[in-house]
Amino acid sequence: MPSWELPAAILSSTGGGTISAVRYEVNRTALPGGEARIVVHEDRGADGAEAILAEAVAELDDRTAAQLWIREVAPGDDAAARRFGFEPYRDLWQLRCELPSEPSGLRTRAFRLDDLDEFVSVNNRAFHWHPEQGGLTAAGMRDRMAEPWFDADGFRLHHREGRLAGFCWTKVHADHDPPLGEIYVIAVDPDFAGRGLGGPMTLAGLEWLAARGLTVGMLYVESDNHPANVVYERIGFEHHHTDRAYCRPTG
Repeated sequence: MPSWELPAAILSSTGGGTISAVRYEVNRTALPGGEARIVVHEDRGADGAEAILAEAVAELDDRTAAQLWIREVAPGDDAAARRFGFEPYRDLWQLRCELPSEPSGLRTRAFRLDDLDEFVSVNNRAFHWHPEQGGLTAAGMRDRMAEPWFDADGFRLHHREGRLAGFCWTKVHADHDPPLGEIYVIAVDPDFAGRGLGGPMTLAGLEWLAARGLTVGMLYVESDNHPANVVYERIGFEHHHTDRAYCRPTG
């Protein structure tokens, strides 16, 4: 199951020269088909979602189809979204667990550049259904590898029968308080499904994160991905918050 990231928070300069977090973002070209994306961040200040949405929606034409994400959705947010024509359709859960977890018992190794093509092939078979992770290309993967947070050693691969059977790609959020060790993307090749690899692959990633001194593990998962959530609950993950997506059809 892949982690999924909303667009990174934008910082803007105020008149006094200090930096303040923007409460929302509007991107008119974020999605195919001309659909705009609005993201309401969790740090909303004193204003509720309705006041922030009023500002955000005012930046769009009434005829523009739009997707809305509200991070860390709270009571009343659904009603506020509906007042602006948005209906909820997708929940993304953030789960967290304490580290260290139990041993994985699985042999893994670090990702290497010559794994790229095989990884992309396995990823796309495993996530053909997923709106963010599906359809990954080698070029897109190279872009992610160029990110400052990328660590090939934290990208753990498990091989069986001479093939890539599964992977667990981790990510460290060192600037978070407390620092978070994320299971960023995890999957098992569909050819190896049913062999009980999902749990051990997750634990292998958590092992690597705990060995770096991290004490909190984190991942994102679709709320309706019941098989994955059963595995994560068994490992010790608990629900931390929900990010909710809404859609507004063309007016």
